[in-house]
Amino acid sequence: MPEPQIMNTRNFGVPQNRERIFIVGFREDLNINDFKYPTPSEKKVTLKDIKEKKVVSTRYYLSTQYLSTLVKHKARHESKGNGFGYEIIPDNGTSNAIVVGGMGKERNLVIDKRLKDFTPETKIKGEVNQEGIRKMTPREWARLQGFPDEFRIEVADASAYKQFGNSVAVPAIQATAEVIIDKLWKHLNK
Repeated sequence: MPEPQIMNTRNFGVPQNRERIFIVGFREDLNINDFKYPTPSEKKVTLKDIKEKKVVSTRYYLSTQYLSTLVKHKARHESKGNGFGYEIIPDNGTSNAIVVGGMGKERNLVIDKRLKDFTPETKIKGEVNQEGIRKMTPREWARLQGFPDEFRIEVADASAYKQFGNSVAVPAIQATAEVIIDKLWKHLNK
């Protein structure tokens, strides 16, 4: 049986630094002992490649109050020598692993200065920040996991973030599955 391998999704065409253990196994009677995990893709993708092309709703932009809370939270942890806190990912960068809960969205904030109307869509404390700091949209999270834009998101944002945060990265799984299928095909056609 092949040894488990840690694979990073950023090596498979998505701008997300998401290391996961991949474990492949075959039935013993197949005697497949020479499996090799897929080779990383040459395709390099940055955050800019997956960001929304149109201006997004103000509901994705942080309020001034919330942004102030994040800044204070990060400063508190930095003063203790911890690395916790929000992070703004540059357009030419790679996101942190998207996760459900905790600081999942706050570790992957983006700058998007295209918004012109700062009228909040929901009740917020403070105002919509005018620095262009926003969380990623569920569609952007879907793209970080390699889902095509044709994939329909038919749940509320909170559920979509959970589902994509718990998902596997499609390109890494697809590359692994292709190697498995190729190995089985060759074995069956001996």
